[in-house]
Amino acid sequence: MPRRHDIDALRVFAFALLILYHVGMVYVADWGYHVKSAHQAEWLQWPMIAVNRWRMPLLFMISGIALGLAMASRPAGRLALSRSWRLVLPLLFGMLAIVPVQAYCEALANGAIEPGFAAFMVRYLQLQPWPEGGWRGAAHGVTWNHLWYLAYVWIYSMLLLTLAPALDGRVGRRLRGWLLDRHIVLWVLVPVVWLFIGLWWLMPRWPETHALTGDWYAHAKYLFFFTAGWLVAREDRFWAALVAMRGRMFALALAAITLELSLRAAGRYLPPGELPAWALHVNWGMIERMARATCAWTALLAIFGWGRTLLDRPFRWLPRAQEAVYPWYILHQSLIVALAFWLPTLRPGPMLEPLLVTGGTVIGCMLLHEYLIRRSMLLRPPFGLPARQPVAAATLPT
Repeated sequence: MPRRHDIDALRVFAFALLILYHVGMVYVADWGYHVKSAHQAEWLQWPMIAVNRWRMPLLFMISGIALGLAMASRPAGRLALSRSWRLVLPLLFGMLAIVPVQAYCEALANGAIEPGFAAFMVRYLQLQPWPEGGWRGAAHGVTWNHLWYLAYVWIYSMLLLTLAPALDGRVGRRLRGWLLDRHIVLWVLVPVVWLFIGLWWLMPRWPETHALTGDWYAHAKYLFFFTAGWLVAREDRFWAALVAMRGRMFALALAAITLELSLRAAGRYLPPGELPAWALHVNWGMIERMARATCAWTALLAIFGWGRTLLDRPFRWLPRAQEAVYPWYILHQSLIVALAFWLPTLRPGPMLEPLLVTGGTVIGCMLLHEYLIRRSMLLRPPFGLPARQPVAAATLPT
């Protein structure tokens, strides 16, 4: 199949946004994170809520699309082995070699340990429960922090590859064709209803934890987006329809997030005694969740529609950026946490500090990827890159 440059470009932009979002987590007020700055801002909550509604769904749907496109040219068994190698190895390596930096800084910030990274690593690599550790995951002795995404994508990939013979069989193809032939309203309405049920019924009972087991609300949400991406990856009618309705989906997503943020602002700042009598009998929580579900799905439809229109071309920068995505994803949060923990000792101030954290993270990812990871045959696989073939072998005739 032709290369989907728009999906490659959206993946790059989505992970770049993830870096900015995690920097924002250091400075947003009232939200927990591994390390928090003394310079926190409440106003950051509003743009971060707006982005939060679709940022992780976008990543999971892109992963599902990538799997669906790969299945057009590779057998399911071979693809399962390849996916396992490229997801499980970086996950394990990251948990043992990259993420401990975050745990160490978090434990120091909480006053739970004495300084000394080497001693911390000796204790951490024992993989034993560490109740006094003062970092997330200490009770289990190990943590994956931001790398939880890799574990979830691997589980979902294995599930869909197992079910692929049935889903791609005659009955599955006919069912998919029937769904695509339905009115476009169903493409919007049915997913929104599913997401609303998750928000209304599952989330209060099983809040999102990223612990894999018992994380039922997260699975209902992220497996849906992953499966949706897989189902529509090779459906030309779906992509043509997205291009046609991209403006309407953007307007609907904008209206939905405006409604949600307005309700949140009213609940936070409007005194209850000033509400009209009729407003006291309205289930505003249900309306807020309806708006949230609508925004999550229609924002993705708009993003993919505009991406198909504007980004489906072979940009010169795209191959190098696409290669950098995986190593940058593995590295970025450890760099953010380390810089956010160390830089305040230099007292850079509330304006300069976040710029230094962001710039230091980008420069650190760039230097480590460009001059260490991509040049090393040993480091490429643990950072999700294919092992480079020796130059002499590559020049031999086939």
